Amino acid sequence: MLISFAIAAGFGGLGIVLSVIGYFLFDLVEWRIDFADEIKKGNVAAALVMGLFILGICFIIGRAIGS
Repeated sequence: MLISFAIAAGFGGLGIVLSVIGYFLFDLVEWRIDFADEIKKGNVAAALVMGLFILGICFIIGRAIGS
């Protein structure tokens, strides 16, 4: 049981790390818009785009790790 918990925690940590890498790669590729600055200004559309992007990346990583 402890081994299963450790494996699940490891895959969870891997998912978080890959999600952060995906965010930074998207921010690097989309150089015309500074999403962090736009979100600080209160741009709801930019926040929605980033939130849905992160959700999509997390879904893809979860499906890839869970297979």
